[in-house]
Amino acid sequence: MNRPTSLRVISHVRRYSSQVKSQKLHEMRDRMIRVDHAGEYGANRIYAGQMAVLGSTKSGPLIQHMWDQEKEHLRVFELLIPKYRARPTAMLPFWNIAGFALGAGTALLGEKAAMACTVAVESTITEHYNNQIRQLMSTNLEGNKELIDYITKFRDEEQEHHDTGLAEGAEQTPGYAALTNLIKTGCKAAIWISERV
Repeated sequence: MNRPTSLRVISHVRRYSSQVKSQKLHEMRDRMIRVDHAGEYGANRIYAGQMAVLGSTKSGPLIQHMWDQEKEHLRVFELLIPKYRARPTAMLPFWNIAGFALGAGTALLGEKAAMACTVAVESTITEHYNNQIRQLMSTNLEGNKELIDYITKFRDEEQEHHDTGLAEGAEQTPGYAALTNLIKTGCKAAIWISERV
């Protein structure tokens, strides 16, 4: 192989490698934005369900505060979907119903059960966001700065919701461990499905 041909081959290989990396980065961001949008949509529906039952109780203002933060998270992901040309999950109609039912259902069990729901959901989401931050940082720190910044901010607010739920007596809910484990399992399944569908 002569030198010019060899250089052309190397150039093609580098270009192909760059295209593959770019495609993998797009697929990763697409999956992350899709699942995060779905999660924030579901969280909004959970808090809507809780407010429908507990809005006029002493827990109402606290639930509203957490819901307002979730509304902002959802608003941001709704802007990121077209910006990154991500595809939303096809499961949104289901998460609409399931989220509201989970929020209202736990709220009907009482304020502490609603807080137990918050603790379970937010611990799962915090862990999920931590995994995404690690993945984004290891892939392309500078190119992923916007996503890292948003996800880090939202992770911190989800952790705050988790800690608020504990402070409000979530662990005093009868059957707390069983209830929270069931909700965590459901959240993990929802994450898995939303990433793919």
